[in-house]
Amino acid sequence: MMNKKIWLYISLVILFSAVFFIFFYGKTVSYKLDENGQIKGVQIKKIPKLDKEDYDRRINLLAHTATTTATSTATSTLSVKTGFSATTSSSTKPTKLALWPVKTVYPNAGAILPFKRIVAYYGNLLSKGMGVLGEYPEAEMLAKLDVEVQKWNLADPETPVLPALHYIAVTAQARPGEDGKYRLRMPDTEIDKVLKIAEKINAIVFLDIQIGQSTIQEELPLLEKYLKMPQVHLAIDPEFSMKYGRLPGVYVGVYDASEINYATDYLTKIVQENNLTPKIFIVHRYTQNMVTNYKLIKTVPEVQIVMNMDGWGPKENKLASYTKYIYKEPVQFTGFKLFYKNDLWKPSKALMTPDEILKLTPAPIYIQYQ
Repeated sequence: MMNKKIWLYISLVILFSAVFFIFFYGKTVSYKLDENGQIKGVQIKKIPKLDKEDYDRRINLLAHTATTTATSTATSTLSVKTGFSATTSSSTKPTKLALWPVKTVYPNAGAILPFKRIVAYYGNLLSKGMGVLGEYPEAEMLAKLDVEVQKWNLADPETPVLPALHYIAVTAQARPGEDGKYRLRMPDTEIDKVLKIAEKINAIVFLDIQIGQSTIQEELPLLEKYLKMPQVHLAIDPEFSMKYGRLPGVYVGVYDASEINYATDYLTKIVQENNLTPKIFIVHRYTQNMVTNYKLIKTVPEVQIVMNMDGWGPKENKLASYTKYIYKEPVQFTGFKLFYKNDLWKPSKALMTPDEILKLTPAPIYIQYQ
């Protein structure tokens, strides 16, 4: 008994010392627990400062924005932060503002985007029909993901790829279930499996929420213990956010900016209280009505928002959806989803290639395969 108390005391001293370094020396701490719940190792990592110049350069590369412009009447320069032209002469006609890059706050140090491109496999381990993540045995799935990662690294050597597993942690259901909410929460044991698989390839993890007739306010807090982990991020799917008693799979759902902002605020609090680097927040979208009041969606240094084009079908349809609902309604970053099966329905003959997708404005920084 005495030995256990001594080891508990030593563990607490180590942990509090690490916390001291966080607040006074600008460093992060990570630790693991052994089978008895004791701290078995503490690592203190220094977070490099945000390279704002490189951040701006990469943002403008995604937007395919020229570095300088000129007029015949006055010198015109381009703000590396906004991508908007500004002339030195008041007599020159104002330049029309571009939609991209979006003028938002700088992220906190340690931000993943836009320094890396994320390539993710989507699905649920218990279902072969919900996506490639659960369709194949683990080793085969990871090998396929690695093939896609290498394709994107070759297509854009400027932006290294970070692999990800995008796991549906709350799945919409056709039946109401015991509480009538038309959603099924995955047990912790399944989420833990995904985390262990991701660790093998140094991948990050997205926990995706399909709320059915529940609410984001009810579902999100249940995943807090996972979102406190630095490698775990969030995704929400408006398609399955059912209002007015509508049923998932019958109607396309909706999230309002107020609900998206709730999730952003929740993630912000987690980041601040646990001294984490910015969280990535994916919002799926492929119709106009799936997201309402997009102009009211707020951006903060603690969270990086990605509006992910989630539509499937022929290339022309996907490009039209990207233009209408992602390009024309800018928030912060963009994503693009590819369906191994649905994108090949006639008249399609092949998936869009990385080279084709990189030509989009803005170039997506998050790529998802289902």
